[in-house]
Amino acid sequence: MNKIASIVIFLLVTFTTNAQDKKAKDLLDQVTTKIKSHGNIIIDFKYTLNNYKENINKESKGNVIIQDNKYVLNFMGVTKIYDGKKSYTIVPEDEEVTVSNLTEKDDNAVTPSKMLTFFNSGYKFSWDILQDVKGRKIQYIKLVPTNAKDQRKEILLGIDSQTKNIYNVIEMGKNGTKTTLTVNSFKTNQPLSKNQFTFVSSKYPKYYINKLD
Repeated sequence: MNKIASIVIFLLVTFTTNAQDKKAKDLLDQVTTKIKSHGNIIIDFKYTLNNYKENINKESKGNVIIQDNKYVLNFMGVTKIYDGKKSYTIVPEDEEVTVSNLTEKDDNAVTPSKMLTFFNSGYKFSWDILQDVKGRKIQYIKLVPTNAKDQRKEILLGIDSQTKNIYNVIEMGKNGTKTTLTVNSFKTNQPLSKNQFTFVSSKYPKYYINKLD
C-alpha cells in the first residue's frame, strides 16, 4: 500500500508540475505575442539594487523607446542609441560618445528589445505566486537559468494578468544581490520623430567621438 501511495503521490506531483509549467509557458507566449504586436513601446521604469550583506542600496530611474530592434535608452545619466546598425553611447559627464557595431544576432548583445522577451530561451520556468498590487493582479513566473555559470540564482517575472504586460523583473544573484526593474508606465504605438533613432553629431560639438570598430 505504501508503494502504491508513493507512486500515486509522485504521479500527482509530476502532473501538477507539468500543468503549472504549461500554464507558465502559455502566459509567457501571450506576453511575447503582445509585445511583438506593438509598432513601438515607450517605458518609464525604476531600478533598484540591494545587497544587505554589503550594505548596498541604490535606486535609479530611466526610460526607453523601442521600435523593432532600434531603441533609445536613458539610464543613470547615460543615453544609448541603437539605429539598427550602430550603437552610440553618450556620456555627458565625460563629454564622450562611444560608437560601436552591434547587431541583434550577437549572442552576447543585451539590448532593450531582447530584455522584453529574454525569457524565451535559457531558462527553466514554473508558475509562482499571484500578488495584488494596487488593485492589479500580478502573476509571477519563476525563471531559473540553465547555464550553471550564470551568476543569477533565479528571476521572478511579474506579469499583469489583465494586460499581459510585464510589471517587474526581480533578479536574485548567487552573491546575495537583488535587483528589481519596475515598469512605471507602458505606452505603445506613439507618434515618433523620423530622427528618433538617429545620432546627430552636431548636437555634441565638443564631445570626443570614440569609434571602437
